[in-house]
This record gives sequence, C-alpha cells and structure tokens, in this order.
Amino acid sequence: MPKQVWILIIATSINVTGASFIWPLNTIYMHNELGESLTFAGLILMFNQGAAIVGNLIGGTLFDKIGGYRTILSGGALTLISAIVLTQFHSLVPYSILLITMGLGSGVIVPAMYAMATSVWPEGGRRSFNAIYVAQNVGVALGASLGGFVAYYSFSYIFWANASLFILFYLLVYFTFKPMEKKVDANAYSTVFSSGMTIKNKKSFLALGFLSIGFFIAWVAYTQWQTTIASYTQDLGIPIDRYSILWTINGAMIIAGQPLMKILTRWITSPKTQIVVGNAIFLSSFIYILKAESFAEFATGMVILTFGEMFVWPAVPTIAGSLAPKGRTGFYQGIINSVATAGRMTGPAFGGLIVDHYSIHVLFIILALLLLIPFLSIFLLSLAEKNRNRQRSSRTN
Repeated sequence: MPKQVWILIIATSINVTGASFIWPLNTIYMHNELGESLTFAGLILMFNQGAAIVGNLIGGTLFDKIGGYRTILSGGALTLISAIVLTQFHSLVPYSILLITMGLGSGVIVPAMYAMATSVWPEGGRRSFNAIYVAQNVGVALGASLGGFVAYYSFSYIFWANASLFILFYLLVYFTFKPMEKKVDANAYSTVFSSGMTIKNKKSFLALGFLSIGFFIAWVAYTQWQTTIASYTQDLGIPIDRYSILWTINGAMIIAGQPLMKILTRWITSPKTQIVVGNAIFLSSFIYILKAESFAEFATGMVILTFGEMFVWPAVPTIAGSLAPKGRTGFYQGIINSVATAGRMTGPAFGGLIVDHYSIHVLFIILALLLLIPFLSIFLLSLAEKNRNRQRSSRTN
C-alpha cells in the first residue's frame, strides 16, 4: 500500500481508539453512574447517531466543495473541542449535548477519510475500503479494552484519554494530510445528499430497499451489545473492565479472522448467501445469551455475534454496488450507510424501552423474532433482481 494509505490507517485507528474509550461505556455511564433510565440513555444515543447522519451528509458535501483536508480538520476540530469540554463538564446535560456534537463531528470525518483512501490509491479498489475497515476495528479493540480498565478506576480518566487521542488525531491530520489533497478526486465518493435524491432505476432501487430492511434490523439487534447488554452485564456483577474485553474480542477476531474469511468466501461466493449465513449466526447469538449470566457465556455470545458480523457487513455494500446503475454507486452506498446509521440510531432507544417496561429476556426474544425478517428480505431481493435482469434482457433483445 502507498505511504499515504498507511497514514490514513494510522489516523483512523487513533480517531476510533479515542471514540472507543467512550461509546461502549455510554449506556453504563448514563444508567449506572448518572442514574438515568435505559430509555433515556437510548434516546441520547439516538440523537448521537442522528447527528452522525447529518455529519455524514455535510462531510460528503464539504469534501466536494473544499476538499478532504479542510473537511477532516473541520470535523476533527468539532470533536476535539467537544472532548476537551467534556473533561471538565460531564454531568447529564453537558454530557448529552457534547455526545451529540461529537457525533456530528465524527460524521463529518468519515466520508472524507474513505474518499481520500480511495483517491490516493485508486488502483487498490476495494482494498482501500477494507484497509480503513480493518483500521477501525484496530481502534475498537484498543479503545474498548483500554477504556474498561481506565473506567474501573474513574470515568473522569476516560474523558481525558478520549480528548488526548483526539488531539493526537488532529495534529496528525494538520501536519500530514495536506500533501494528499492534490491526489484526491472529488468524485471518488458521493453521499445521498451530494448525488441528489432522483431515482433513475426503480427496479434496482426496489431491490436496494429490500436489502436495506434486513440490514436495518441487523443493526438494531447489534447495537444492543453496546447498550442494553452493557448495562445488563453490570447488573449481573460483571466488572466494567471485563465487559470491555468483549469488544477487544470482537475487534481482534475481525482482524485475525480475515485469512479465514477469504477461505470461507471462496466456498460461499454469493453475497446473498453470505448474508443468510451471517444472519443465522446473529440469530443464534441472541438465542444463546437468553440464559447467559457469566462473563464466559457473554464472551461466547460475542464470538458467535462477530462471526455473523464478518459475513454480513462486507456483503451488504457489495450487493448495493452491484445493484447501482452506472454513475449511481455513491448514491446507493450513501443509502446503505444511512440505513446502518439509522439502525444504530433507533436500536438503543428501542432496546431501552423494552427493557424498562418488560425485561432483557423479552428483548432477546423480540430480537430473535425480528431477525427472521432479513431472511424474507433476501428472498424478496432475489425476486427483485430477477425482475430487473429480465427487464434488462428484454431491452437488449
């Protein structure tokens, strides 16, 4: 890989490590430290992800207008200022507001980082996206594992660690990213906002809609591990530093499991089959943890969940890309990215509401039932693809 891609990988890892000091512990902090309900904690996280969606749209648009360097600096400045203020003010109201502004700043950064990766290494193809994806998981593994140990002593130290890493990220961007600017093609990445909302091929878009339904459900289920399950492990007496190890397992498995996934995807060549297999594994993880009470059982559940993630997450954008009409790849990827963020946005509030009014076990049962929907969505996707291909063939003939 080119030197510039390695710089982007390092910067991404630092940025995500900083964010990962906080995001796995959000619900624990709001529920167990600030005494708020899981529903309220979920709502704040929903606003955080809503701000990230807005930030993604702004970041993509700014990238087209002012370039990646200034876009990333703008988003980085917002997250950095929020993180520094958070070190001094982290009672309920400032914490909630700053969490939202950090979501906005992070959202601005993400599309520009992906755009720069693909632009400085255009011949890398999907490898440039995969490089950033792996870098993100390195950050998750480091941040989540270290964050739990730091929080075990004091949550105040978490806020300082978070701010320190955002400072490091900002300085790295400031001193190393500008030379990459001349290499960047502004059309390398486009968002829903910058591409416009015009639907040019209704059959392809219908197929994308079926894909999106299942993807949304998968993310709603996945976010419970970051929110309601996080708080539940505390209720069971599992120390916070041990909960963070679950995300270390997740990140380490994704990184170490890449060679295995290459072998498995040689056998499972269809991305739709990958999603079916991955969703079945997702479903089994929630059935398994219905009776989980010990750290070892939750760790096993995380291992199962991560295997499912490794099948589903890469397959969805692959299908979206194959569905996209010529010149609309960015638009379709923007839709899928927004669907994922919408799942992360609504999942915490949905889970918190169920647990507050019923129980965590009722939530697991509901999620298991909801995870039957992606199987139907893949079936409908296949039908829609056949219709689209039939239409194309008739036009050709």
